[in-house]
Amino acid sequence: MKKDRFLLLFLLTAFFRCAQAQQTKLTSEGNFQLPVCVYQGDTIPYITLPNVIVYPKLKFKSKKQENNYWRLVRDVKKTLPLAKEIKNAVIETYEYMETLPNKKAKDKHIKEVEKGLKKQYTARLKKLTFRQGKLLIKLVDRECNQSSYELVKAFMGPFKAGFYQAFASLFGASLKKEYDPDNDDKLVERVIELVENGQL
Repeated sequence: MKKDRFLLLFLLTAFFRCAQAQQTKLTSEGNFQLPVCVYQGDTIPYITLPNVIVYPKLKFKSKKQENNYWRLVRDVKKTLPLAKEIKNAVIETYEYMETLPNKKAKDKHIKEVEKGLKKQYTARLKKLTFRQGKLLIKLVDRECNQSSYELVKAFMGPFKAGFYQAFASLFGASLKKEYDPDNDDKLVERVIELVENGQL
């Protein structure tokens, strides 16, 4: 037992000294390039490991609750990439619009973007279930820090935002729905973190 503790202590000390070593370079090992550090004359390769998220094991009260959880996992895996694509499209559109000289050029560009988005996403969005569509609205808010309603309003104006909101409300959805990771969407956030970390 003492040997194990001593070995662990030695390795941790070596690791921290290695991390602090001034002489750091890259070396080739086959097809891989590894960062290395020199510690007391020895060249030691090192890698940075990703964080591992640990949650307590879920306890399901019923088979139905367990099925709902795995359905949520499936829905997150399907909608999260879409939300991230939408975030990238919003950033690209905003950055490009900042380079345009006037409102006329911006309006023209927004119409082209809207047409392109419809062409690119309509078929994919039609394949989503109603539950997945509602989840996507929340995930867009999570990724963009703005509700879908606010994004449409900012880029296309209040009239179109109102139109799309009215259309969504016909189906019992709302573009104004916000993501709440501390309360309503706590389980969703857990699933997202595990999916993003490759643990689910």
